[in-house]
Amino acid sequence: MTLTFQALREAMRDNYAQPEGAARNARAERLLAEAEQIGEPLAVIEALGHQLQVYNYSSEKAKMFVPFSRLLRMWDENPADFDAYEAHSLHWVFKWVSSGMLDQPHIPLASVEKWLGEMEHRYRLAGHSERAVRQCEFRVARHIGDRERAARAYTAWLAAERDEMADCHACELHGQGHWLAELGDDEGALAAWAPVLQGEHSCAHEPHGVLASSLLPLLRLGRAEQARANHLRGYRLVRPMESMRSALADHIEFCALTGNEARALELLAERPAYFTDHGDPDSELDHLAVTALLMDRLVARGLGGQPVPGPAGTDWTAAELARHARAQAEELARRFDARNGTDRVGRQVRERMAAEPLLDRLPLGVRAVAAPAPRPEASPVAFAAPRDLLSEARRMSAERRPDADEAWAELAKAAEGGLVELDALGLAEVTDHRAMSRAAGPEETAALFRTAAERYEEAGAPGEAWAARARAAYVREAADGLDEAVARLRTLHADGAATARQLSGALLLRARVLRTAEAAGAVLAHADAPDAADRVAEAEWLLGDLAAQDGDLAGAAERYERSAELCHGAGLPWYAVEPESRLAGLAQHTGDLATAERAARAALEHGTAYAPAGGQARLRLRLAEVLGATDRFSEAAEHALEAAHWADEAGESRGLGAYARHLLGGWLLREGRREEAATILEAVLPDLSVDDHGDGTVVQTLWWLGDCLAALDEPRAAAEQWLKAAELAKEWPEQHDHAMLANLAAQALWRADLNEEAAAAYERAGELWQSLGDAPAYVRTLRVRAWIAGPGARGRTLMEAAAEACGPDQAERADTYRQTAELLARAEDADLREVLSFAERAASCYREAGPAHLDARLAADLVTAWLHLDLANGSAAAALAREVLELGSPERRAEAESILAQAGA
Repeated sequence: MTLTFQALREAMRDNYAQPEGAARNARAERLLAEAEQIGEPLAVIEALGHQLQVYNYSSEKAKMFVPFSRLLRMWDENPADFDAYEAHSLHWVFKWVSSGMLDQPHIPLASVEKWLGEMEHRYRLAGHSERAVRQCEFRVARHIGDRERAARAYTAWLAAERDEMADCHACELHGQGHWLAELGDDEGALAAWAPVLQGEHSCAHEPHGVLASSLLPLLRLGRAEQARANHLRGYRLVRPMESMRSALADHIEFCALTGNEARALELLAERPAYFTDHGDPDSELDHLAVTALLMDRLVARGLGGQPVPGPAGTDWTAAELARHARAQAEELARRFDARNGTDRVGRQVRERMAAEPLLDRLPLGVRAVAAPAPRPEASPVAFAAPRDLLSEARRMSAERRPDADEAWAELAKAAEGGLVELDALGLAEVTDHRAMSRAAGPEETAALFRTAAERYEEAGAPGEAWAARARAAYVREAADGLDEAVARLRTLHADGAATARQLSGALLLRARVLRTAEAAGAVLAHADAPDAADRVAEAEWLLGDLAAQDGDLAGAAERYERSAELCHGAGLPWYAVEPESRLAGLAQHTGDLATAERAARAALEHGTAYAPAGGQARLRLRLAEVLGATDRFSEAAEHALEAAHWADEAGESRGLGAYARHLLGGWLLREGRREEAATILEAVLPDLSVDDHGDGTVVQTLWWLGDCLAALDEPRAAAEQWLKAAELAKEWPEQHDHAMLANLAAQALWRADLNEEAAAAYERAGELWQSLGDAPAYVRTLRVRAWIAGPGARGRTLMEAAAEACGPDQAERADTYRQTAELLARAEDADLREVLSFAERAASCYREAGPAHLDARLAADLVTAWLHLDLANGSAAAALAREVLELGSPERRAEAESILAQAGA
């Protein structure tokens, strides 16, 4: 059946709302065929305009010239066939065509200039400003590298009057800032973009483009934090839009130049068709150039053989794709330059592909699924000569340096390579420290400790031998072996053959296994021994743990404080990290947030230089949690971001890293940074599970994400998240959160115009509120269901149920009567007397509700007065208006005076 013109328009509106791409374009082509069957020229004109529009915002831009040529011919033959809107649209798309020709290297430059002249002529005939013409001329001159002409056109563009043919403010500012950045004025570019970045100007494709263009200028100016934020905001916007291939290229480039190659690979993999979509060669060139850049970065990191996403039909490695993308980019750039008669395009592409990283590392807060292997790094322990290794390792151990193990590992390598010859004691020490590294399982580690003990005996060091045997017993949690070692060391210590450090070390290991106050207290007997300070400090924090287990939280805090003081007093601040971190956690638990913050900051300060990646993550996360608890969300988010990065480095992305990202997303939301928060929360959800993180964490993440999406005007997506959260929360003993999530989902579904689904969700939420005894919340669900149902019988029934459910709450009953009046008034055959009766009931209930509801009551009185006027009852209207004059606000009094005037009073 042939579509009607109205049905055609509805179909085109529906099609334009679909995602950009080939499917939308094909539908536009079919709709044009349908339009040609209607028999009205305007139907064909509108269908051609629709086709041109969807082509322009896709990777098939080259197709738009055909419908444009046909539209222009129709205009020239009979402009009367065009209504005002289509006449405007025809002149508007001249800009797309003139600029679009530049993006097609097969179109001669002379043709581009011809169409620019044609545009200028037709704009002049139509009485339009030359602003859009000069903007298009600027684009031509800039593209071919004629800077003098570009500068003149740029000045003329900005000087010309803005009229209805000018691009929107956001798009104009994007182009102006891009030019300034090309001239090297990054500050000027960002100043031009500021109104777009700050939300003053926007459109369907902005701030998407500006956010992408701002990334490298921000990095060059040292504003990495803002660059990261713009990446998180911007990528989420361009991700579903096929037409924004150049913007995606900017995001890939940003990741490649900030140590985020893994993230860049994920972005590249999201749009495999970009490798084979040739309808827009200009953006194809951007995509190829950053692909080559990214692959070169991977090759530079020794990952040339890593599989990477590339054009379909071939399995690509980074090195292979680097060569392919570079060759394709250079060939496409050559075609542009041959058309233009300049070297500008090729020169810029080569510069882009050869770019060096702007930052070695910039944590983004999102985890890459398969991160490339880290660059090999030199050991932090380096020595001038192998002969120094043994003495250096012994010195570092004597100073209890946390990196002493690395020195012993270097010594072991040198000994194995024949660079150092070790005596019996040196061999024993190397074996002992190899076991301490705990690189093997418990049994193998215990065997190494026993070997070390034998070598110590051979070297005449019985104290070290029994200390090693104590370590062997500890790794197997063998209390009897520890008892024997302690007994032998006591004897040796009494005879002067063992040090206090050796004995206190064995006692501490025994205390760790037994976990009793008596065992830990035995270590404290060595508090005066200078070489046992770290042992005594650990015994103090162990006693703190035991006190906390027994519920003596104050005593535990004192022990942790004492432990940290001992470490600092002995000049061992790195050993203070553990008790300080424990104190921070305990203080946060008890609500002493000042102590928690002090201890967490101290732990981070003392552990930053030495803690391994997992330790760095935990220290930063501890401080982040404390800061979040004190509502300092900005700084909390910074530390959560770092915690997530270090968790990734430690291989703990799905555990600790996911929890850090969960908190990061929540805190960004609290800071009002909703786009960033949404990106973080969407990315972390696949890593969160009820089994590993608990249902509370998963529900909270979904809840936060729903909040973000609702604020970003994505109600349907928000409802999906809240419904998922509600499904988990329905199993909880306390059902308030379940009810709230169900209610939020219902609200979002209603906002999304999914009325049937919204009504069902509100019904479920109402049941939950009713079961919780929350009458006001239940009443509100009934009222919304009535609005969804409309002013017919179903709506009336629901409003009646709402009024009945109000109970003694006069304010809620008044709101219900007021809304009933408003609902009934919307009926085509509304009975004004019935509407009046509900308005009067609302006013009466507001009176009974008390003075706190005076303004709501006066508003109801005014509605009632207007209804009296509609029913020709001027005296009743005037009486109500006089009461409002006496009691109301200036706004209410002004409305009352208007009623009096109309009532003739």
